[in-house]
Amino acid sequence: MAQNSSDDTLSHLTRLSQKPGVQSTLILSRETGAIVRTSGLISKSSSANPNSTLPASGETASDSYTNGRKESGIHSAEDVASLVWSFLKAAGSLVDELDNDDEVKLLRLRTKKNELVIVPGMSRSHNGSGYPAN
Repeated sequence: MAQNSSDDTLSHLTRLSQKPGVQSTLILSRETGAIVRTSGLISKSSSANPNSTLPASGETASDSYTNGRKESGIHSAEDVASLVWSFLKAAGSLVDELDNDDEVKLLRLRTKKNELVIVPGMSRSHNGSGYPAN
């Protein structure tokens, strides 16, 4: 049963990553924020993740590029994961202060150039709207 849930999650993320405008997807560990799986952002870390769908870093001379573009505003997967993890922990602390029995279900951050959609604990089915099904 756990394998089926994992397969469903990967299937959802694969479909999501193929939508127009989606630059990357990250799956982070609930406990540590470590990257479990990535797609889209190229990591410059020397320690390659065997579960990553990205090419290993350091293979080409284009170290100043990410996804074929100069790195103006585009960060490595590790940088984004660290920022997202900090944002998620801060949001969790806020929710705990407001109501100890509540939890964060969805974080959405829109800027002039990008949008982040963070779904903590995404281990259930999604309906067609892109939001977790109740």
